[in-house]
Amino acid sequence: MEAPGGLEALRRRRRRLSSPGAGSPSALPWGRLSAWLECVCAVTFDLELGQAVEVGPAPPGAQGVPQLVYPPDYTLTEKEKTSICYLSFPDSYSGSLGDTQFSFRFRQSGGQRNALYGDDFEYNREAAVSLQRDPAHYFGYVFFRQVKDSSVKRGYFQKSLVLVSRLPYVNLFQALLQLIAPEYFDKLDPCLEAVCSEIDQWPPPVPGQTLNLPVMGVVIQVRIPSRLDQPGSSPAKPQNQENLLPAPLVLPSIHELDLFRCFQPVLIHLQALWELLLLGEPLVVMAPSPAASSEMVLALTSCLAPLKFCCDFRPYFTIHDSEFKEYTTRTQAPPSVVLGVTNPFFIKTLQHWPHILRLGELKMAGDLPKQVKVKKLAKLKTLDAKPGLYTSYKTFLHKDKTLIKQLLKEHYMASLMPLQRAITPWKNPPQIRPFQQEDFLKTLEHAGPQLTCVLKGDWVGLYRRFFRSPNFDGWYRQRHREMMHKLEALHLEAISEANIRSWVKDKSEVEVVDLVLKLQEKLVRARCHRLPVKEEVLHRVGLYIATIIGSLPEDLQAVLGPQ
Repeated sequence: MEAPGGLEALRRRRRRLSSPGAGSPSALPWGRLSAWLECVCAVTFDLELGQAVEVGPAPPGAQGVPQLVYPPDYTLTEKEKTSICYLSFPDSYSGSLGDTQFSFRFRQSGGQRNALYGDDFEYNREAAVSLQRDPAHYFGYVFFRQVKDSSVKRGYFQKSLVLVSRLPYVNLFQALLQLIAPEYFDKLDPCLEAVCSEIDQWPPPVPGQTLNLPVMGVVIQVRIPSRLDQPGSSPAKPQNQENLLPAPLVLPSIHELDLFRCFQPVLIHLQALWELLLLGEPLVVMAPSPAASSEMVLALTSCLAPLKFCCDFRPYFTIHDSEFKEYTTRTQAPPSVVLGVTNPFFIKTLQHWPHILRLGELKMAGDLPKQVKVKKLAKLKTLDAKPGLYTSYKTFLHKDKTLIKQLLKEHYMASLMPLQRAITPWKNPPQIRPFQQEDFLKTLEHAGPQLTCVLKGDWVGLYRRFFRSPNFDGWYRQRHREMMHKLEALHLEAISEANIRSWVKDKSEVEVVDLVLKLQEKLVRARCHRLPVKEEVLHRVGLYIATIIGSLPEDLQAVLGPQ
């Protein structure tokens, strides 16, 4: 008997379940490089044109077609090129000579691209949430050089080398730039092409693994953090150094900044800044340089870890940015974004923003900057306004010298899971109960963080505001997704322990075929999403499927069986 919808419908469904994924990234041109970088750009300052991405060599077969980036066939939209050009140079005049490094972040334009590297889903599922690839934004890591050069009209050599990536590996990419940028400024294109070819041989970033990354005669050794890493745990010890000559350049972290150094100028404001970041409040960081601006913004957005900062943030933002009008308009409230700026023009343009952090000039290493009290926004009107936090915000929690580095795990979410005894093999898993804010707030009296935390204050008020922030939404979606995966795993365990042969005895052929298809889909989903289920459970369910298929007519076996 043919099942409803016909054998062809079953074949189509079977092909969808068994179709292979995208090809191995290493088999694609520049596939391994794209696991780490989108492209590498060289940006120079032209006296007539201003900033411009330099023209590189054309790819084979392209007669006289100017290429602007490496790899040669990578395409940026005009809007993206403009963003990179302006964000790669200091926004205000700087008479200092030498090298400087900083970071920026900008919005992708022109729609979603088909990435050469096809394992974004796999990586994001295993990576720490703050290190996942961002599908809508690029990070730019800059090495800027300004030196006197009499052969140039302007009298100065001004050039930037920029690594563009979706990965927030600030330490790794800045270390990489320290190796390749000075060499590139001397040898130009051949050096850049050779470096890209070396990166194209690197293994992909796999969370939980320690990798050796050779480039320009140096081996950089890094560990890619995993979602399973415990917050506050010590980094893993370097591995496999005995076989490496020369000894590797070991990076203790690919992304963590020296928070004490970054926060030195604002130590007394950390409690207020932490609350502002937690609640997704608009915040401007006015700094004397792109390096100070980008470091402070990245440090602030990281201090919520292990909670992911789900709002927008721009470590370095200029008046030429495509979102300038969107962020400076006075016709609507400022958006939930952290902006790092250096141009004094922003003092006037962003006066209406509710929270502004002004940083002073950098001090000598080890010199703790003078700590200043919170100031009223009305005082931030002149270019010589003193450093400090300008806001009328009143903190919910009382001040304490101890910095809260993570949110305590909430036991309320666990109570929303259905009881395990309610999960049966012959019904869909029960639903997770919805999150009720008032019910959660009632639990704070007996199980809230105030019982173990030294900070006292209005925790309930803080939570109420937190519920309205993008960070709560991002945290809740992640926890709900993890709970759904746990439910699916428990359902598979219940199925593996059931007497399926007994269940199918009195069922019609249509019902049996439907059961097989559902079980096959469950197995595919379990493996694709790496559900927290033992391999022996998946093996038993697979054996059940094979046994049931073996009891069906040959025409259905041909469709449902292995292909």
